[in-house]
Amino acid sequence: MKNTDLPIYEIEGALRAALRSFRRLIVQAPAGSGKSTQVPQMLLDGAMAGAGRIVVLQPRRLAARLLAKRVAEERGAPLGGEVGYQVRFEDFSCAQTRIQFVTEGILLRRMLSNPGLDGVAAVLFDEFHERHAYGDVSLAMALRLQETRRQDLLIGVMSATLDPGPVARYLDPCAVLSSAGRMHAVEMRYLDAPGDPRRAPPVWEQAADACERLLCAGEEGDGLVFMPGAYEIDRTVQALRARPGIGSRAIFPLHGGLSPKSQDAAVARSNRRKIVVATNVAETSITMEGVTFVVDSGLARAARFDPYRGIDTLLVERISRASADQRAGRAGRTAPGRCIRLWTEREQAARIPADLPEIRRVDLAEILLLLRAGGVGGAAELRWLDLPEPRALERAEGLLRDLGALDRATGAVTDLGRRMLAFPLHPRYSCMLLAAGDLGCVREASLIAALTQDRGILFRRADGQTRDDRELRLGEPAESDFTLLARAWEYARERDYETEACRRLGINAAAARQVGLLHERFLRLARAQGLAPGTGPAPADAVGRCVLAGFPDRLAKRMDGGTLRCRLVHGRAGELARESVVRRSPLFVAAEAREVERGAGRELNVILSLATAVREEWLHSLYPECFSVKREVALDAETRRVVALEHRMFRDLPLETRRTEQVTDDEAAAALAEEVFKGRLSFSRWDDAVEQWIARLNCLAASCPDLGLPPIGEDGRRTLVEQACHGCRGARDLKERDVIGVVRGWLNPAQAGLLDRMMPERLTLPSGRRARLVFSEGAPPALSATIQDLYGVERGLSVAGGRVPVLIHVLAPNRRDVQVTADLAGFWRDAYPGLKRELQRRYPRHEWR
Repeated sequence: MKNTDLPIYEIEGALRAALRSFRRLIVQAPAGSGKSTQVPQMLLDGAMAGAGRIVVLQPRRLAARLLAKRVAEERGAPLGGEVGYQVRFEDFSCAQTRIQFVTEGILLRRMLSNPGLDGVAAVLFDEFHERHAYGDVSLAMALRLQETRRQDLLIGVMSATLDPGPVARYLDPCAVLSSAGRMHAVEMRYLDAPGDPRRAPPVWEQAADACERLLCAGEEGDGLVFMPGAYEIDRTVQALRARPGIGSRAIFPLHGGLSPKSQDAAVARSNRRKIVVATNVAETSITMEGVTFVVDSGLARAARFDPYRGIDTLLVERISRASADQRAGRAGRTAPGRCIRLWTEREQAARIPADLPEIRRVDLAEILLLLRAGGVGGAAELRWLDLPEPRALERAEGLLRDLGALDRATGAVTDLGRRMLAFPLHPRYSCMLLAAGDLGCVREASLIAALTQDRGILFRRADGQTRDDRELRLGEPAESDFTLLARAWEYARERDYETEACRRLGINAAAARQVGLLHERFLRLARAQGLAPGTGPAPADAVGRCVLAGFPDRLAKRMDGGTLRCRLVHGRAGELARESVVRRSPLFVAAEAREVERGAGRELNVILSLATAVREEWLHSLYPECFSVKREVALDAETRRVVALEHRMFRDLPLETRRTEQVTDDEAAAALAEEVFKGRLSFSRWDDAVEQWIARLNCLAASCPDLGLPPIGEDGRRTLVEQACHGCRGARDLKERDVIGVVRGWLNPAQAGLLDRMMPERLTLPSGRRARLVFSEGAPPALSATIQDLYGVERGLSVAGGRVPVLIHVLAPNRRDVQVTADLAGFWRDAYPGLKRELQRRYPRHEWR
């Protein structure tokens, strides 16, 4: 029977009243209040949601299964009937299921096959404070559905620690319901001082010591120890069982990799006192009776985009203060408790307040592919609680196009992309496994996928003796760095991951064990999609093709045989890692690209590793549409002549370049003109006379637009330079080029005559002297003349039929300016009398009027 004494029932009446006005709600209640198990039952038993199914989203598979089992037991029904669950590869539900617990990705994929969520009355997003990316996307999609087709759909967000303010504004209009719960005081204990991390015992030993101290001091309740992952949990369980002070306590591990039977044993009620060692799955959702003390490592595995591998990876990180408080609260549910934190109080204050939402820190390729397949063309079509980073969306779309999941031109989902959707995997590995299925190397591709997920299994700084032993035992591979890793993993597996045996060859036993678990997981995925793993070893070229299929954006071409420098697709550059075995291969694909600082300027250099040699015929078979020929005409720096470079391209990566001097006149002219404009070449005869002619034309065109003369702007200059270069093949040909003739050809004979008449190069003065006009862009024409040459010019000078006044530089006999004016009448009247007296004394032999 359901437990109506749980604190969550204090809001049952408010919930019923709220749903009369709202189809969106927020339920905030502390851990252990019963919200995850009881709210779905309230909706069902009170007929508050409607006649359809109530779907409850959980961030983790383990929580979805255990919660479904708990609710089914409370209702006295078999699991999979009225109450069921669905997680990856497990579906314990039927057509009669009314409450179904699912993981977040399940709902998003269901929206692809059932866009209207027919048969679903309510969707509850439990533990939403964890802000998993799939939860954010699924909520955005549910809101979109509710606003367009399903106004009756009930949407609920539930959490223990979520700040309801931002979510309430996001869901507005909505109801916000809170349950205070019944929490007891929890005594907090920290480390006195931070220890030297190089000398500190492993975290599992620290946790075992803390548990032993508590029990020796008389602690009587059950314990809960938080560790980041399965490996640390196993080591903690071993350490606890070895402690005499633990006594007869039952020790249970709890994580997603365990069998259902083992998971059930950890959370089941027991007459025997116990200690459960769990991942952060035990922070929320799963309630364990009788826990009075918590030992917290302060660590968790968090999903983050790893730019080195180009995928999401689970990194061990320090938890936030919010997560630490959530864990501590597990000790105060039924009685006052204690929490020992394996870090200092100062370190607690320095931790981030809350975790960054996953949507802002993980790779979005899989989500974007699902959205595109679901008819969402772009992120702007959804209303987001936290908008994904535009750069992350661009990166995800670029990868999907490279993989062939999206059409390179239109962005539409391709047939291959739809096949990839059948795999609940990152698109890289969906693509890799599909290729492996066609090539008969599923087992090898699954192992490679496992080897790229987490920390490397080989220690990077192995000494010479270790490297020699490794080469002797494992051999020297030649086609792929993965060959060495695969042999190392096989070596570790055959020795049951024994630490000392692995250490002798520089193998990380813990990492190798994790690879084994991942390998089995990928094989199960492949089998579920009908891909046969095969029995014997696959050909090396088949394995290489699979790696290429998963990492086409990491294709690299060696620049030359003497260095490790490389060009990559998308215009990037890098350097092959020195320890790579593919140093002799001109073409390869790298599964890892890491940035390192180098040199005094601390420049970033991209180091390519986990490389596999690639043959060009593989590119033709996998990506035939991505080849092209790019012709580039340029000036050769050595010969100073124009040459053509014909690049055979894969996407934007040149695979082969052929040089020829067979270029057309137009190609040569364009290349030489570009060099002229960049200042690296010049015409000997492009002189002041040419510039003056252009300035004359532009002055007349601007002053007399009615004449319809074509001015010479920047584009016109480029045209003239190209015309002047026409017929030339190198720098020497430009030396004697008749530039002025080319420039004058800008005008037809009638226009040229008009220019000479209206805007002459010289003006004849009364003295008989022909004074040269100087033209400058944007300024009136100017003329320099002595006072004596200007006698008889009463009012000034002009050109263009009197429309353009000439700026006159009036010179003394020593040829220096005494006045600059276009108003000569004013000069004679105002300035000249005084100048005459002064200049006449200095230059008595000159004529003065």
